[in-house]
Amino acid sequence: MHPFIFDAHLDLSMNALEWNRDLTKSISAIRDREKNLTDKPDRGRGTVSLPEMRKGRIGLCVATQIARYVGLDNPLPGWHSQEQAWAQTQGQLAWYQAMEAKGEMKQITNAAELSAHLKLWETATDTSSLPVGFILSLEGADSFCELACVEKAYASGLRAVGPAHYGPGVYAFGTDSDGGLGTKGRALLKELERFGIILDATHLCDTSFYEAMDHYTGPVWASHHNSRALVPHNRQFSDEQFSLLIQRGAVIGTALDAWMLIPGWQRGKSTPEQTGVSLQHVADHIDHICQLAGNSQHAAIGSDLDGAFGTEQTPKDLNTIADLQKLPEILKERGFTAEDIDNITHKNWIRFLLETWN
Repeated sequence: MHPFIFDAHLDLSMNALEWNRDLTKSISAIRDREKNLTDKPDRGRGTVSLPEMRKGRIGLCVATQIARYVGLDNPLPGWHSQEQAWAQTQGQLAWYQAMEAKGEMKQITNAAELSAHLKLWETATDTSSLPVGFILSLEGADSFCELACVEKAYASGLRAVGPAHYGPGVYAFGTDSDGGLGTKGRALLKELERFGIILDATHLCDTSFYEAMDHYTGPVWASHHNSRALVPHNRQFSDEQFSLLIQRGAVIGTALDAWMLIPGWQRGKSTPEQTGVSLQHVADHIDHICQLAGNSQHAAIGSDLDGAFGTEQTPKDLNTIADLQKLPEILKERGFTAEDIDNITHKNWIRFLLETWN
């Protein structure tokens, strides 16, 4: 039997609402419906659907809400007010709730629910109709138009928050920008700490990252982050940053976005076939974390598949998310033990959550 997989970063609601994908359908049906669309570069190339997750025994994930606020001086796409961004995340929440009502998904908010969901998947002889479990995370905190939103979001099941995404944010600076948290960012961290919400260090620029590590004493992870030593770019973390996260007991998910896996990738120009990017490169990034830690207890998967890219920008040997099942064999060939592989595929995230929630 294939190992159980926990994927710590999937933008499911973004795909449902902004890409208009019915994720209850098969990958082939979703691709077929998009075959004549040209509005986004990944049309007809999606890799994620709920049936495909079940096929790959990806029975648990961290699923995001995401809505960026952009000021007049910010060229990035996004909402023109924080209130609009908040409304967008609430629409995304409504989609998750609709999926739960339909039996397609199951929200996990505490240790008891997590244990029950794992037991359901472990004991089932047929997983083709089981609900996919999800822990709700917010990628970029701009949509918190006031700090009172944190309590409202927690009540709706939000359990992890990444303060920044790309560019300058309301509470922190993200990828391709630089600056500190400031008064607002530190106040946000205090509020996250009050509710025991996991701080997702992913996307924090270096200055905001170190400031967050100094000011936040609660649980921290990096849901989808690769190595700067392997692929030089501010989007990745340095070995010093990874070592600090490891000291804090963090788990780090390796992402499958091709430009984060190999150096020199040119978005819109490079192709998986031309560059040779493969799941072996994913294993390189996983192994790098294991070597830094001296064990397999901090490396994991946070695929970010269909995070505004599709098969045009994924490893060449991945057609759908179910192909994450190829990773265990690659790790085994590299000398990883069965225990190591279980840690990386699911146990590290589960241990982290149980320790946090208990």
